[in-house]
Amino acid sequence: MNENNKRLLSLLGLARRANRLSLGSDPAEEALRKGQARLVLLAEDLSQHTAGGVRFAAEEAGVDVLTAACTMDEISMALGKRTGVVAVNDAGFAKKLHELCEAGTGEQVVK
Repeated sequence: MNENNKRLLSLLGLARRANRLSLGSDPAEEALRKGQARLVLLAEDLSQHTAGGVRFAAEEAGVDVLTAACTMDEISMALGKRTGVVAVNDAGFAKKLHELCEAGTGEQVVK
């Protein structure tokens, strides 16, 4: 795991302790419907079926979706819950996580 991924996972842990995340596909989709989510992160090993549903909900809500360069196991270790879908419900955390994801993978935003 590279330094950028460590920083991303550390920031996710901080956001979890601040109660600014919705963990799992159903809670994330609910946050998207309610207009609370600012960014959605997907694990790199998330199933295509689950990713498709979340991407559709995010597109409807106009929220960015990024695939983190982290597996579900790595995200689970940082958050204390096994999940591959994380909705970030805070603009500040979302901005920093967005920067870390793009710096780590070079991935551009998928809307």
